[in-house]
Amino acid sequence: MVLQIIRAFVAVAMIYGFSYANQVEVSADSFYADEKAGLGELVGNVLIKKGKNDRLNAKRVKIYFDKKHQPYKYEAISEAKFTILLNGKTYNGSGDVLTYEPKNQTYILKGNAFLHEIDSDKKIFGDEIIVEQLKGIYNVKSKDKEPVKFIFQVEDK
Repeated sequence: MVLQIIRAFVAVAMIYGFSYANQVEVSADSFYADEKAGLGELVGNVLIKKGKNDRLNAKRVKIYFDKKHQPYKYEAISEAKFTILLNGKTYNGSGDVLTYEPKNQTYILKGNAFLHEIDSDKKIFGDEIIVEQLKGIYNVKSKDKEPVKFIFQVEDK
């Protein structure tokens, strides 16, 4: 199980649709695993790098496992920030918590959620951003009746 948890930390790169063609480097101040609870955790200055473009920074990253020792949820907690190259486009994002559910390829940014497509300079702000990658669905929510915010460029013709 511990070996599977360690492998899962490498697989955390899948949070952002990484392929396994590049080397993944994971560093943190500490590592913790609880086989009975099905939990693995990196704590303190967590940095996950893949290739030249993909980065995840957070204070804590948790990986949850089912009874078959397969990861079903990843959480980057506290000051989660990332940069990824996905489908030829570069994205930056951040939030208080970033959750990834690999089975349905759903990404959830909560708390001060921000997503930025660098090439087109499209930006989305809200309290919660949910991206259902398989369905191509984006859902942006705010709290306390605050508006969600979109910023994008329009070409004049």
